[in-house]
Amino acid sequence: MRVLGESLLGVGAALMALAGIGVLRLPDVYARLQAGTKAASLGLACVFVGTAVLLPGASVAVKLGLALVFQLLTAPLAAHVIGRAAYRAGIPAWRLELDELRDRVSTPPRPPEP
Repeated sequence: MRVLGESLLGVGAALMALAGIGVLRLPDVYARLQAGTKAASLGLACVFVGTAVLLPGASVAVKLGLALVFQLLTAPLAAHVIGRAAYRAGIPAWRLELDELRDRVSTPPRPPEP
């Protein structure tokens, strides 16, 4: 069990590091949101499960489970709100060829200032 727990901690730490690199290196806000929510959430899930394996006990598992559920519910919601605000502010997407949302948004995005 110790090897499984430590492996999950290592995988989780690697995924969170990749998420951090993605946030720093990706070209636009929309891609950064993807890296920041998907990889970081999966990495945190691996870290929490690895911690639960290494520290057996019902109270530890319940606390980590509640924290994980909170993370998995709030991270995508926050990314959606930030992405929506960025779109409405007129921040251009990198390599966007077709904007299917333009006709559905009540207030069109402002063009970026030079």
